[in-house]
Amino acid sequence: MKSGQYNPGRTFGQVKQNWGLYALLFPAVVLTLLFAYIPMYGVLIAFKDYSPALGIGESPWAGFKYFEKFFNSYQFSSTIKNTMIISLYSMITFPIPIILALMVNQMRPNRFRRFFQTVSYMPHFISTVVMVGLMMILLSPSTGMVGNLYSLFGKEAPDLMGSTSLFSSVYVWSDVWQHVGWDSIIFIAALSSVDPSLYEAATVDGASRWHKVRFIDIPMLMPTAITLLILRVGGLLGVGFEKVYLMQNDLNGTSSEILSTYVYKIGLLSSQYSFSSAINLFNTIINFILLIMVNQISKKYSENSLW
Repeated sequence: MKSGQYNPGRTFGQVKQNWGLYALLFPAVVLTLLFAYIPMYGVLIAFKDYSPALGIGESPWAGFKYFEKFFNSYQFSSTIKNTMIISLYSMITFPIPIILALMVNQMRPNRFRRFFQTVSYMPHFISTVVMVGLMMILLSPSTGMVGNLYSLFGKEAPDLMGSTSLFSSVYVWSDVWQHVGWDSIIFIAALSSVDPSLYEAATVDGASRWHKVRFIDIPMLMPTAITLLILRVGGLLGVGFEKVYLMQNDLNGTSSEILSTYVYKIGLLSSQYSFSSAINLFNTIINFILLIMVNQISKKYSENSLW
């Protein structure tokens, strides 16, 4: 048989030889099919005048009616704008976990390093509800820490949670504080795989600590960083729902209404299932296109890509 030609017997033999690994993989494949692929049938709702009484199959077709309705609605530009502002703002903070990982890597492996890493990881395990509750308490202009600091200088504290201009800043930087330690773990793991002989050779050549970071650590992190950056760009319009929804109030509504919160209000609160499905499908298609584009750009100008 020619090399490269498919051999069913050989494939079956490999599966039989590694049956244990395939047995471990089987539950994950089943769960992925059940919760990721089979529900894709529900995408049809976006193209139908869906009625729960008739079901997906019996509901009449509506074509692109709900897509056009969204594109022509006054909420289209504002929700896209707010989502893009928060997403692009979050992209600016992408290097912070890398910087933290480089800092931790420069520390000696002692108790202080372990304590520092533990403290930086802990906020990640705070639930979103508790996190937003803490923000409301600490940032309160009357009774919070910010309000007390301003009162010491005889100033009136701003309402950070109710400000339309500061909503994205409060969201992004609180997110950085909560997740920067956890996000740095993968970069710390990548740095731990660096061959120690590279540092020894650099020391012999007279390299400073900064030169080691610049010419050894950063190049070792680039493949991991590029992969994570591609994935983040692929979710550019997929800003998380829970935190934004909990931070919303009557004062910041014009700057806090994003695609995910709008879909929730239209779909579940107003029962406009087809309209909300069309908006969510539009969001997914844009994210998919961005993922393909960024991956192709990375593949063209570097050796790193998802496929």
